Amino acid sequence: MKTFNIIAFALLFALLGGACSKDETKLIAVPKAGASLQASVSSIVLTKEHADETALVLQWKPADFGFQAAVTNILQVGVKGKNFEGAREVALTAGDSSYSFTTLELNTLLLAMELPVDEATDLELRLKSTISPTFTELYSNVLPLSATPYAAISFLYVPGAYQGWAIETAESLISPTSNGVYTGIIYFPEGDLEFKVTTQRSWDAAYGDDGAGRISLTASGNIRAPKPGNLELTVNTNENTISFKDHSWGIVGDAAAGWENDIDMRYDNSAQLWRATVELKAGPMKFRKNRDWGTNYGGANGILNGDNIVIAEAGTYHVVLDLENGKYSLTRK
Repeated sequence: MKTFNIIAFALLFALLGGACSKDETKLIAVPKAGASLQASVSSIVLTKEHADETALVLQWKPADFGFQAAVTNILQVGVKGKNFEGAREVALTAGDSSYSFTTLELNTLLLAMELPVDEATDLELRLKSTISPTFTELYSNVLPLSATPYAAISFLYVPGAYQGWAIETAESLISPTSNGVYTGIIYFPEGDLEFKVTTQRSWDAAYGDDGAGRISLTASGNIRAPKPGNLELTVNTNENTISFKDHSWGIVGDAAAGWENDIDMRYDNSAQLWRATVELKAGPMKFRKNRDWGTNYGGANGILNGDNIVIAEAGTYHVVLDLENGKYSLTRK
């Protein structure tokens, strides 16, 4: 009986000793504290005139995971009150303890978040620190930042077979706020559907077809429009994607080629106007979108409305449709 008790006690001691050893190992690996983050300013109004100047400097003391390890840091920028849901992330170089934004870099980041321009938005900043996927991330203290971005239009260019591959005269795609999403409308004739997308009016950096609606600066193949006609292109350089959809305006009516036969207009991306030079007869006409009566305009005295436009005298006309301002013009040559 005494022998049994001794054996039982020894087993219990071994189990307790083993448990203590494991607990001690876990304690060594338990993280201690996230990074300590500081910013040079808590409020900033960005202006285009200072685009190349330093706007924001962040400094930090590294997170302490309880032992020596290589730490990877990511800066998170989110709208205040959203608990960093949908926050923008900036990967930071391992080993660095500071990071600087120029005005242009910070403005680009804020516009990519679709923040209103010329208006202050309350933001929050923090560092996410990791050492391995098997360890829980550590987060720094949260810093407030009131930031006011400015409007910044940027362009991409689309040289292709539709215009003889001339980079100097290629149509442009526009990003009104430089948030990485560019749109434009291009007319592709039958048989001239291939093109590329360039960052400047040069061939130094050109996006090619990377398959399945994706584009890449390293892809050599030409991008191809899905069909001829007026198409609206959307290029997202944040996700390296391209998409197409129908977007056309035409002239219909007794003054043109009838009420169901559209004379296609061409879109001028730089001026954001639809244009056509056409032979018109005396009689009524209208503009309609995508060869359908769901969206159509007539007008009088250069102002768009629902009435028919009446052509008083036959001839060759230069027609301009300004949808942004609700106007049109008819100039007889």
